[in-house]
Amino acid sequence: MIFRRRKSRDETRNGTRHVAIVVENVALGVDTRLRKQVHDLLANGHRVSVVTMRSADNVGYRTTSNLRVLEYPPPPEVTGSIGYVVEYLVSLAWAVALLSRLRLRGRIDVLQVCQPPDVYFPLCWLLRWSGTRVVIDQRDLMPELFAARYDDPSRAMLGILRWLERRTQRVADHTLCVNEYLRDRLVDAGAEPATISIVRNGPVLARVEKVSADPTLKESQRFLICWIGKMGKQDRVDLVVQLAEHVLRDLGRSDCRFAILGDGECLDDLRASVTARGLEEWVRLPGWLPEERVFTYLATADVGVDTSLQVEVSPVKAMEYMAFSLPLLCFDLPETRRIAVDAAVLVRPPDVLALGEALIALLDDPATRSQLGAEGRHRVFEELGWERQTPTYLSAITSTHRR
Repeated sequence: MIFRRRKSRDETRNGTRHVAIVVENVALGVDTRLRKQVHDLLANGHRVSVVTMRSADNVGYRTTSNLRVLEYPPPPEVTGSIGYVVEYLVSLAWAVALLSRLRLRGRIDVLQVCQPPDVYFPLCWLLRWSGTRVVIDQRDLMPELFAARYDDPSRAMLGILRWLERRTQRVADHTLCVNEYLRDRLVDAGAEPATISIVRNGPVLARVEKVSADPTLKESQRFLICWIGKMGKQDRVDLVVQLAEHVLRDLGRSDCRFAILGDGECLDDLRASVTARGLEEWVRLPGWLPEERVFTYLATADVGVDTSLQVEVSPVKAMEYMAFSLPLLCFDLPETRRIAVDAAVLVRPPDVLALGEALIALLDDPATRSQLGAEGRHRVFEELGWERQTPTYLSAITSTHRR
């Protein structure tokens, strides 16, 4: 069979692996977690192929040595549940076509699938039969994500999503996840505890240390409060706008600048909301910015805010705030609390008014801000930063264990 090509003598002698990676919902050049993983794989001598949607952000990777970028046209933009089904099926079809062509050219030692969505298990089974080891990188959980996006989620759809989740865990030789909540849920879905590794999504410490503050970002204000990330409905960025209005109008603090950094499906609505509330003087929504510019904002800011209400999420933004010695202000959720420990002010969700009062107290207490910031930076540099995750990630990729 053509799928049974043996490793060449050079491959065996050098111990290199060919790692193929599939990512669906964002392009390689935008996916911060995947970019860190690809860097680690290449730095350790592996050959890497990435199946990803076409994007101008991929340009820097198209000529990288030992990296092959297999791009496909972005799926059509269709709204609602049907739109997601179309997007996932189109992406799956492209992944099947591109990985099949790649496999016909040579061996794939490891397939890493970045999820959600949990639709790639048929492709995983096919490659497993040809000798490929399957690693699932589970960043989010589809049932929880679906429930967070819709006020009255369909029980039938939730059942389908859990069925897909179980199929995925049965095909995985190893699963990566970002926190304990996901680990426990994946065990419930059929994964063996010994085959799950937690690889948190902290920032690259070397890049953090290169950034300096830019006081001009505060413009005429004394304080800068930042929110960063993708703007999906489940991220509840609308609560940041409500927080800003409460602080500026109800609590009378006109010395604050709010920077809401990122893009996504909610960006236009957020800009309209800021305009409708008359907050343009104090609230900035510049859209997507490169990492270096985002980090410059964080190096300049006084407080980092998160308004997520998802109990299963370990917010990447929280670890990035902490890396820059920013006190974290957020709702009291299990995984956020587990990350932050003594580096955050936690408020009972979803009380935006209490969040505003806590923000004012932080701004008026520089000693507490300094203490929380120092604790957060220590945790990131000692435990949560990407360099601390790399050994666990590479071990999962290079293991020869098969289920």
